[in-house]
Amino acid sequence: MIDSITIKDVKSKLGGLCKTKRQRYGMSQQDLSNALGLSRYTIQKFESGKNATLDTVLKIANHFGLLQSIFNGVNQVIDQESDISLY
Repeated sequence: MIDSITIKDVKSKLGGLCKTKRQRYGMSQQDLSNALGLSRYTIQKFESGKNATLDTVLKIANHFGLLQSIFNGVNQVIDQESDISLY
């Protein structure tokens, strides 16, 4: 059975992760926006699961020390794809 994960699900999960991390660091949305050079509205939209640019996603991930995990996940997918044989 194939899991049906939507883009909306992923955006919501990423937004929730950002909010949780931000709160654990004792930061307001304004604090995070200032640290990243983004608007508070951008952070608010991201945490609400609204559209965000890839640059915003990566800036937030980098700020909270998650960039390496994302990089590793992408590499894992690439490695798995290259292991597929057509014969």
